[in-house]
Amino acid sequence: MPGLDPTVAARLTLTDDGLLPAVVQQYDSGEVLMLAWMDTEALHRTLTTGRATYFSRSRQQYWVKGETSGNRQWVREVRLDCDGDTLLLRVDQEGPACHTGTRTCFDDGRLDAVVGSPA
Repeated sequence: MPGLDPTVAARLTLTDDGLLPAVVQQYDSGEVLMLAWMDTEALHRTLTTGRATYFSRSRQQYWVKGETSGNRQWVREVRLDCDGDTLLLRVDQEGPACHTGTRTCFDDGRLDAVVGSPA
């Protein structure tokens, strides 16, 4: 099976353990849904299947979002930041994105003590 396109791979700046953080955003509303990790194989699978595929650091295995829960992510766009060290996935999320059952992993409340603090 062919891997990630070498021209794409050359643009990536991976962590020491070969990963990239992937910020996941609802494509039409801009809502930030979650953060996950990808290696080059997970990115290749995502780009070729249109389904968000991540690498679990704790389980040391790949997982396709929604494969067991039914809360699938259909990838609309993948972007790489200017440093090549973070991905942005714009997806169409079916159901909750968070493993806790909430729409987004960022529903746990604001940290108001820092919002609006002087620099």
